[in-house]
Parts: sequence; C-alpha cells; structure tokens
Amino acid sequence: MRPEDVARYLKDHPEFFENYADMIGEISIPHPHGGRAIPISERQIITLREKNKILEAKLRELVEYGEENDAIGERVHRAALAVMKPQHLESLLQVLFYNLKEDFSVPHVAIRLWSEWDHPPLPEFKTSSPEVRAFADSLNQPYCSHQSMFETVEWFGEAGGLLKSYAYITMRSERVFGLLTLASEDPQRFFPGMGTLYLKRLGELISTSLARFL
Repeated sequence: MRPEDVARYLKDHPEFFENYADMIGEISIPHPHGGRAIPISERQIITLREKNKILEAKLRELVEYGEENDAIGERVHRAALAVMKPQHLESLLQVLFYNLKEDFSVPHVAIRLWSEWDHPPLPEFKTSSPEVRAFADSLNQPYCSHQSMFETVEWFGEAGGLLKSYAYITMRSERVFGLLTLASEDPQRFFPGMGTLYLKRLGELISTSLARFL
C-alpha cells in the first residue's frame, strides 16, 4: 500500500480516529526539528504553533501597512489644506514644492506647465518638447521608472546625473496641461510595479489647485 492510499483512506474515514483512539496515543513520530520521537498529539501542537507564528507575522504586516497608509493619508490631507490658501500661482507653486519635499520627503520635484493663455514668466512654463507632451497625454495613471523620459532629467539641473528613480504624474482638468515629476537618488523610491494610488490622488489634488490659475 502506498502512503498516498493511507492518507486518502484516513481522509475518507475520519471515524478511524474514534475507533482506534488508544492506538493513536501509542504512535510516536520524528520531531520536525530534531531526531527524537514524539507523540502525534505533540506534533499537532507544534504544527499549530508554527501556523500561529505565520498568522501573527501576516497580522503584523497588515498592521504596518495600515499605519503607513494612515500616515500617507494624513499627509495628503495636510497637502489639501495647504493648497486651498494661496491666492496667486507663484504662491501655490511654492507651497507645492515645500509640501512635496518636506512633508512627503521627495528630494527632487519638477513641474512643467503649458497654457494657451497668458501666464507669469516662471520656469515651470519653459517650453516642453512635443515628445514630453505626447508622453503626458498618454498617461492614465502615474508612471514610475528607473529611467528618465526624454529631456525631463534636465529639469533637475546638476542633480539630474545622480537620480535613479522617477515618478511621472499628468496634470489634467478637461485636458492635459502639464507634467509633475518626482525623482530620487534612491532606486527603490519609485519603481515599476509599485502602488500608485496615493500618487494618483496627489496628482488630482495638485491638478485641481493649479487649474484655478490656468
């Protein structure tokens, strides 16, 4: 008889354990972490303890994720309150740069805007290439990469040569009117496949605040 046949029989006939309870108490099996023999009941306790440790680890991980999400949500809330106050575009941009760098700890931030209407002579309105504009139009959600897109690395000046990760967020209302780029020297700060829910919400918040002045 093969071991698989024995296992199948025991699963199909649970009454076996009731009819031969005394015999089960006499059977000893190897300890999972040593050579000594232990009763089946003790082996079951060890298995349950190991499963419990796995469940506790998963619970701790979920709690950590929850706490992290709460912290990010609080920062997004503070950002929403901050962008309500400025009465001029220049002041709003200053608030955005400060908030992203200080509250979200993003070391490098760049924004490029394009508008058909008159606008202040700010560096954020410097001409963007058709490729960058087409790239921004193509994004339905934030795009994270270890490679800079087109000339965007030049937006960060001398720091551009040190950057290892990027997050691109389209600025849009009824249409696309700009591109927000976050960058870091840490290759793990922004990476392909990472969650972008809060980046998307942050982009929507910033887009709405900027659209008031464009």
